[in-house]
Amino acid sequence: MIARLRCRLRVRPWAADLAVAIGCFLVATPVAASMAYLRHSPMDRAVSGLALTCVPLLVRSRWPIPVVAATVLVEVARYLVIPYSTPPPAATAVALFTVANRMDRRTAWLAGVCAAVPLVAAILISHPSPPDLPQALSQIAWTLLGVAAGDAVHSHRKLLAAALERAETAELDREAEAARRVAEERLRIAQELHDVVAHHITLVNAQASVAHHLMRTDPDHAYQALERIRDTSRTALDDLRATVGVLRAEDDSGHPRAPSPGLGELPELVESFRHAGLDVTVERSGEPFELSSLTDLTAYRIIQEALTNTHKHAGVRTARVRLAYRPDRVRITVEDDGRWHAATGTGYGMIGMRERVKAVGGTLDAGPGPHGGFRVDAELPHRNGRKGGS
Repeated sequence: MIARLRCRLRVRPWAADLAVAIGCFLVATPVAASMAYLRHSPMDRAVSGLALTCVPLLVRSRWPIPVVAATVLVEVARYLVIPYSTPPPAATAVALFTVANRMDRRTAWLAGVCAAVPLVAAILISHPSPPDLPQALSQIAWTLLGVAAGDAVHSHRKLLAAALERAETAELDREAEAARRVAEERLRIAQELHDVVAHHITLVNAQASVAHHLMRTDPDHAYQALERIRDTSRTALDDLRATVGVLRAEDDSGHPRAPSPGLGELPELVESFRHAGLDVTVERSGEPFELSSLTDLTAYRIIQEALTNTHKHAGVRTARVRLAYRPDRVRITVEDDGRWHAATGTGYGMIGMRERVKAVGGTLDAGPGPHGGFRVDAELPHRNGRKGGS
């Protein structure tokens, strides 16, 4: 009900001004009549003078400063014409309230001071006796009361607007943060699935080619290749199921609750590529140490993706993996001596490697090797590692 009334008054400001003028007159009339009775002054003059001071309030929304000046002039004229009638300047207080509510604080208080001075001077002229001095000073309190009330309402409205703006900004920030996290989660899931699926599909494709080539000339070896296809397919399904399970089981901290592959599974990874026809050699230097789970997974995925790309695109049968352990980092190098077609494939694997390395604070360099072939060189930082084998 109140909200509906406010909406109507905003649409029709003249109605609000009329209501304020009438309300001011009705509230101040008993006070003016009582003071006229106590001072033995004509009551009709007191009431009519009060009505005249309320007339400028009909346009207070359109011209707040001129309305203050008009009410002050009428009040001063009333004090001078009716010497014994000194009711409080209610209309001036309402006009000053409007100024303080709609304008800046400096303008409002300046208008209040400028209104109080002529009112006090008019009462001192019409009532020069010392007993009337408190009555004259009370005009200052009434005018400044209107300014203070309007300034308080104005400040409260600004605080509410600022709080509402902060709430809207916070809501937008939360939505943006949620969208960013969703995008990051989708990218991370896509990277995991790409690494798992691309690796096993590449091996299945290579083993199927071997089986097709040997089916007529060497059925025994073709049968062994089919067995490897079966085993690789089963492993692919198990890895895919495990990957999805790990992604579903992750908590809010982003650390998986189930074990993820790392350099400890490097021998099995290398052996799977050897069965697919890629001769992979592994070299280690330095004293091995235990990596964090995220860095260990990143190292494993880099080697897996690099060997997968070598087998798919390089057209070679040999690849080399080097692990160089340093006190504060581990360097991973995967290189071959074949040919590299940069336009081959979608490039998601290379993008995934760069994103993984960036996530752990490492560096990645990939491109043609100094003696031909292709080379992937990554350095991953070691933080809080413990001595041990990998």
